[in-house]
Amino acid sequence: MSEKNKSVWAKSLPIKEQLHVIVTLIKLAKPFRKMFFGALAFGGVFALLQAAAPRVIAYYLTDYLQQSDNVSLQIMISFAILVAIIRVSQAVADVLNAYYFTVAAEYALEDIRVQVFSKLHALGMHFFDQVPAGSLVTRVNNDTAALADFWRFFMQLTFVIMSIIGAYIGMLTVSVKATLLMLIIVPFVIGSVFLYQRFSSSLFRHMRQRLSHLNAQIAESITGIDVIQEFHQEDRFKKTFAKVNNDYFNARFKMVKADALLLEPMIDLLLGAAMFLVLWYFGVLSMSTVVTAGVIYAFTTYLNNIFSPLESVMNLFSPFQEGLVSGYRILGILSDETYAPAQNINASESITAGEIEFKQVDFSYDGKHQILKNLTFSAKPGDTVALVGHTGSGKSSTINTLMRFYDFQKGEILIDGHDIRDIYLKSIRQKMGLVLQDPFMFYGDISSNIRMYDDTITDKQIKDAAIFVGADKFISTLPGQYHAKVQEGGSGFSAGEKQLISFARTIVRDPKILILDEATANVDTETEALIQKSLLKMRQNRTTIAIAHRLSTIKDADLILVLDSGEVVERGTHDELLKQGGRYYDLYRLQGINETNLTI
Repeated sequence: MSEKNKSVWAKSLPIKEQLHVIVTLIKLAKPFRKMFFGALAFGGVFALLQAAAPRVIAYYLTDYLQQSDNVSLQIMISFAILVAIIRVSQAVADVLNAYYFTVAAEYALEDIRVQVFSKLHALGMHFFDQVPAGSLVTRVNNDTAALADFWRFFMQLTFVIMSIIGAYIGMLTVSVKATLLMLIIVPFVIGSVFLYQRFSSSLFRHMRQRLSHLNAQIAESITGIDVIQEFHQEDRFKKTFAKVNNDYFNARFKMVKADALLLEPMIDLLLGAAMFLVLWYFGVLSMSTVVTAGVIYAFTTYLNNIFSPLESVMNLFSPFQEGLVSGYRILGILSDETYAPAQNINASESITAGEIEFKQVDFSYDGKHQILKNLTFSAKPGDTVALVGHTGSGKSSTINTLMRFYDFQKGEILIDGHDIRDIYLKSIRQKMGLVLQDPFMFYGDISSNIRMYDDTITDKQIKDAAIFVGADKFISTLPGQYHAKVQEGGSGFSAGEKQLISFARTIVRDPKILILDEATANVDTETEALIQKSLLKMRQNRTTIAIAHRLSTIKDADLILVLDSGEVVERGTHDELLKQGGRYYDLYRLQGINETNLTI
């Protein structure tokens, strides 16, 4: 992460930004507002009952026990039953308040997590070029989970507000002057909350950043475990992880120290000050008039009713700040506009024949550094066009623009004579088949990896596709055959077997355009012969765009483009380019290819 980004993470969230996050998260929970309002209603009932109980007991103490030496058993039982009814009703209201708020919060949390996950799948490739996978895992999993504390804080906050209102109303019925005296502590309570909020926001942003680094380190280590072990880098990664983990520990420890200093001790201090003021006031008052035990009981109880839930809500400030920062990060994804390139509003054309034409196409990933420059070529239906060049020459960028993973800035890309932006995106995805050099397999079985969870594709179509590309031979030897278990990433399958499955995955959709990103790069010579045979069948009656490093795979291409820095420096057939004696000829010689031994 750059120093600039680090400084952004280290800053405290401005109040305006925090309010924006809170309001937006509340809006996101709008579908569950009935449950939230139900919780608030029961919270209001609880607050009223909580305010009523001390007043009833104070009345009993003052008007009966203190005024009479002989209180009848009936009166004692009546007051006992009344207090019991209030307490039971209070407990029921408390349970219902907590239940409805918790259920509503869980529904809101689940809905937001789905929204974040869905948004990630709507974002363009440029977004994923900039954000590490580990950081995204943190946002979808940890950050959304932290929102549960955000909602828990709001539940407790509403409870505190209602309790304080109820307590002050109860105190007013006992003594107006003493109640007004208690208002002295309000600025101190607000000040302590504001102080903690300002201080903890920066700490929590820093802590969540460290957690993202930690998750990114774990994800990278697991993904690259084979390379780590191959180069004997275990100790170095352990040291790096220990440092990142220690940074996260230190960030959390700072938060613990802040909590220990600014939460409970502060509230206890304010409660002590309030008690002092109450006892001092009534002590002075008792010198000139009678102060009953019921009055003092009621006031001290009301003070506890104010400060006890206030202490609880202050204890939730830490997770609330965590939820607030997590909400800020989540909203960062939901508001991100790095979308995949959009088609024109009325895009309705479809791919029928598969004719491709690039007309003076310019493309840049960041708008500053030009990757493709004035790229022009055409491919008739059924033609094969091969892209050749060193790393960074623009081969993959050509495919990225054709697949609509990225948008080009200038020129035209036509398919069957239609601007690619006027073609229905679903047609592009269905009629273009992309085969990567390192195919990815999902957890499940062979069948689901070929079908890709498209229930319209039948088992017969899956088997026919596998037979067509030559994958059926090894699939039929597996336990369960097409229902053989596939672990994440396809561990247990060879590179060639995974590639053949990816061929079947592509062919089962019968694409008109086939895009090959060096499909034989990671396979052995024997498997390559089988794959080349499959590729030859796949290319029949399909327009093919192929990235090639092994020139033996493109000898029969109808057109070969030699790219350099995003420009076509040579074009022609294999024989024509050899006769030119240019860059293609040099590549041919460097690979030590004997023309008489070339096969396709």
